[in-house]
This record gives sequence, C-alpha cells and structure tokens, in this order.
Amino acid sequence: MTREEKSIVIEDLTAQLTDNSVVYLADISGLDAGTTSNLRRACFKANVKLAVVKNTLLAKAMEASDKEFGDLPSVLKGNTSIMFSETGNAPAKVIKEFRKKNDKPLLKGAFVEEAVYVGDDYLDALVNIKSKEEVIGDIVGLLQSPAKNVISALKSGGGKIAGILKTLSEKEEK
Repeated sequence: MTREEKSIVIEDLTAQLTDNSVVYLADISGLDAGTTSNLRRACFKANVKLAVVKNTLLAKAMEASDKEFGDLPSVLKGNTSIMFSETGNAPAKVIKEFRKKNDKPLLKGAFVEEAVYVGDDYLDALVNIKSKEEVIGDIVGLLQSPAKNVISALKSGGGKIAGILKTLSEKEEK
C-alpha cells in the first residue's frame, strides 16, 4: 500500500469516526468464511456496518478525529474489526446473539455517545443501553401519565370542579 493509499484510507476512517457516535471494535479472527459471511449478514440486518481495519491506520484516524477516544487505541492489537451503527446497543446485541453459537466476535472496546468502554466485560452493559428513541419514549410515557389522570378525573367527576378535585385527590392517595 502506497503512502497516498494509506492517506486516503486514514481520511475515510476519520470521516466515518466523525460521522458516527457509535463505534465498536471487535476481534473476529479465526472465523471461517461461512461464519464471517453469517456475521456480516447479521450486521446488515441490524443496520450495523462491519469492516476489517488495519490497526495503525485506525489509530491515526482516531488521532485525527475530533473525538476523545480515551483508552480505546490501546486495544488496537491483533485482528480488529470496526462496527458502526446509529443505535448504541445494536452492535452489542449482534455480538451477543452471534456468540450463542460461536466463540467470537470478542468485544475489544466501544465508543458510544462519547462514553468509552474497554474490554469484553462491558458487553452486557452495552446490550442494555437504551437508544435515544427508547429514552424519548420512556419520557413521553412518564409525561403522559399525569395528563391521563387529569383527563380521567374530568370524565369521572361529572364535569363539576368538586368532583374533579375529589377524583384527583383519590388518585394521589393511591
């Protein structure tokens, strides 16, 4: 690979790192062609982009990026695959599901919404991370609950203020 080719790869990786807030590093070494193909298929279905990268080039791209990757460059040894996703837990779910039948991929580390996780021990924690959409859904659900109480009080109170107040106070006591 020439210097120019390496520069292009580093620029491309830097752009991908900049554009994605979810980056996972995994070890898929030792997987045969069929198993690797199955992993790629699982990633595609989960909307996760999987690519094998050269450690030195990825390290330079991380350095050139505007993001703070903490200790993540320290895991760039041996075989490294990079996974990009828009959902924080999607790559972790793919890895966990895939490992039900295989020993790999092993999680080397992850960068999720500016938080850095180093090591395979964090796989379960990463699987349980909620996406922005899930958190927003939870918040909307919590906000709707008081509104539903008021609406039900209006309906059951017969439209009179005394009835509405009585119904709301009964619900507070519960």
